[in-house]
Amino acid sequence: MFLAATLHMGYKTSHTSANSFPTVMKIDPGPDNPRNSEGDFISLKDGSILLVYSRYYGESGSDHATARLTSRESKDGGKTWSTDDKVVVENEGLMNVMSVSLLRLQTGHIALFYLRKNSQSDCIPMMRISTDEAQTWSEPVPCITDRQGYFVLNNDRVIQLNNGRLLMAVALHQTPEEGKWHNDAVLYSYYSDDNGKTWTSSPAIANPDNVTFQEPGVVELMNGDIMMIIRTGGGVQYKSYSKDKGQTWSPGVATDIRSPLSPATIQRISSTGDLLMVWNNNGGDDPVMKGKRTPLTIAVSKDEGNTWQYVRDIETDPDGWYCYTAMHFVNNEVLLGYCAGSQQKKTHLSVLAVRRLAIKKIYRE
Repeated sequence: MFLAATLHMGYKTSHTSANSFPTVMKIDPGPDNPRNSEGDFISLKDGSILLVYSRYYGESGSDHATARLTSRESKDGGKTWSTDDKVVVENEGLMNVMSVSLLRLQTGHIALFYLRKNSQSDCIPMMRISTDEAQTWSEPVPCITDRQGYFVLNNDRVIQLNNGRLLMAVALHQTPEEGKWHNDAVLYSYYSDDNGKTWTSSPAIANPDNVTFQEPGVVELMNGDIMMIIRTGGGVQYKSYSKDKGQTWSPGVATDIRSPLSPATIQRISSTGDLLMVWNNNGGDDPVMKGKRTPLTIAVSKDEGNTWQYVRDIETDPDGWYCYTAMHFVNNEVLLGYCAGSQQKKTHLSVLAVRRLAIKKIYRE
């Protein structure tokens, strides 16, 4: 059993119980619904919160099975949620649509990003715009047009920089020319300076340690630099930096954030200005638990991601499988939406959970 706040490599431990952060919604699989996963939140102007997520239908919950995007709504700051699912985007891919990012643009409009998956060599991030608070959406625009392939864009991964630039980081696993899946992906960022009409690619991020790179995410730092956090097979998260708003990147280097091959999510806490990270704090010290996506851990950085403190596990079940976290800050709280399945039941990515965390409790020793 994991300790409530496992301490690794200089982390400052904290002991607030996971029960202090209530689970406010859990969407379990059911008939003709084998999986619910990879969503994101957006606050609407009427004060409600919308959650859009990947809702699978049919018999299979695999990454390539049939799925559409559906929504649920909260009218009380995330405390309670609707139970009916409203279709946002039907399955317009030959395989599926999945992996949602929602973003309030500086124009005031809402951007919806998702993957349209046609085959194992054709998976492209798409973008739609709503000008009426998510009531209707524009036709989809592809965010990658300069090359073909299977690109992974995790949920809740697209950001808008202070200068207005849209930025995403993606992992390319297969191209039509090669026809072979590469677990070790090639990472790029794509950016747009015209609110998503056109997108430009960075060069590939260098990988001098030759570890498995996958599922990158980006966050803008106070000095204007961009930090990329990278899921790897090296036992830790890696990072890279851009000093030109995502046009070029430093080589990926190891951090001391111990982790299985599972993504981390980092965003800025709106009320304090610090960074909040969610990841699996599992360095594999226990051979039985090595590689497992449990526990689910949060930590705060007061120095732009160089060191982390207030480390605590919010999910500790050794049978759990916790990953693909969306963060959404509302008032003095943060909502976390993530996969929360069971290894024994083989529902790893099939259960979507939402927790509500009071920011002040995150900072308690």
